[in-house]
Amino acid sequence: MFVIHLPSLGPDGMALFPFILVKRPNPGPALLNHERIHLRQQAELGILPFYIWYGLEYLVRRFHYRDHYSAYRNISFEREAFSNDQDLSYLKTRSFWGFWRYIANSNGEY
Repeated sequence: MFVIHLPSLGPDGMALFPFILVKRPNPGPALLNHERIHLRQQAELGILPFYIWYGLEYLVRRFHYRDHYSAYRNISFEREAFSNDQDLSYLKTRSFWGFWRYIANSNGEY
C-alpha cells in the first residue's frame, strides 16, 4: 500500500490498487482503514471486476434512491467500509468477500 497526497482530489480519499490517494497530508486512521478495506476488496475480486461491479451497483442504487449520495453510501463495498472503518483490527478478522453480506441486507441503509 502506498499513500499519495493529492490536494486537488475531490473526495477525502480513494483506493486505486495498490495506492491510497488522500486529499489532506495527514489522513486519520479511520480514513486509511476505510481505503484499506477497499484495497482488500479490489485484491479479492480483481481490480477490473471490482470497478465494473462498483459502477454497475452504483447505477442500480442511483435508480433506486434517485440521488448520488444515497446511492454511493449504499454500494455494498462502501457499506462494508463505512461500517468497519473505525475498527482498526477489522481486516485481521474479516472474512473473504466480506462485502457480500452488505449486498442484499438493505436494513442498514445510510
